[in-house]
Amino acid sequence: MNKIEMVDAVVPPTSNASYPSRVKLQWFRRSALWDVNAPCRHRLMVLSVVHMLCFIAAQGLRASAPPSAPSPTLESGYHEMYNLQFADAHKTFHDWEKFHPDDPLAPSSDAAAYLFAEFDRLGVLQSELFLDDAKMKNSLKLTPDPAAKQAFDNSLTKSEQLADAILARSPNDSNALFAKTLNLGLRSDYVALIEKRYMASLGYMKAAGIMADKVLAVDPSRYDAYMAAGVENYMLGLNSAPVRWLLRIYGAQADKNQGIEKLKLTAEKGHYLLPFARLLLAVAALRDKDKTKARELLGGLARDFPNNGLYAHELSLLH
Repeated sequence: MNKIEMVDAVVPPTSNASYPSRVKLQWFRRSALWDVNAPCRHRLMVLSVVHMLCFIAAQGLRASAPPSAPSPTLESGYHEMYNLQFADAHKTFHDWEKFHPDDPLAPSSDAAAYLFAEFDRLGVLQSELFLDDAKMKNSLKLTPDPAAKQAFDNSLTKSEQLADAILARSPNDSNALFAKTLNLGLRSDYVALIEKRYMASLGYMKAAGIMADKVLAVDPSRYDAYMAAGVENYMLGLNSAPVRWLLRIYGAQADKNQGIEKLKLTAEKGHYLLPFARLLLAVAALRDKDKTKARELLGGLARDFPNNGLYAHELSLLH
């Protein structure tokens, strides 16, 4: 296990969460050894006779007009993203934003598309990276696309501004809270998997878990929010027992089995992050030598996203 001292980047500068005091952090920096290799929604209409006649007339006019194109949805944009159709995903997210300019999830989702495009270009989602810790440790630092990084940051900044404006008026708005949770998760993924700054990513990961708890306290049916706590528990739970104990002292969640259970909630009932949760569960199954479960999960992903060769490739390795 690669053992290094903790650095201040564990606590993101913008987080309002309750973190250890500076004295405790200084002690923790000297004493804690980390494994950095263990690394994502009728109104009722009462019509008068006149209104009803107008409605019937309008229906007659509509019958002769060509059908309108279906409205864009965030779900369809995420499906395009997971299917590696990034240009289509960006267009869908932008179209959604035109109709919902105050929705912070629109720019958050656009940021996710930039992130996953970089994952695909750089090959960081190959599950063998997660299965072979030595390979992750020794892998060369990746070279991100500066334009994609700028667009990614701009989208997250816009989302944060929209979310903060909503929360200033309505502190318990679950959509705005979830957008902030998603933003922290995206930053954590970028910092860890592209910039290879695993310690810095832990701060974003922990902040995402805290924000996810706020989301679920307001709306327990936001199953995508369970992903943040699931990733934190699972990834940190892969550390040795002494490290897990130290992590828990400082408020981190490091229970691998609990992480799996939370990931299952997103994988079974989530919307935007459901496919990503299933991929992580497949990786977890492979780590646990459960090829049957991994084959089931990867097979479903390969059928749902035929344009994404990652799933079919990993599935082929199991036969």
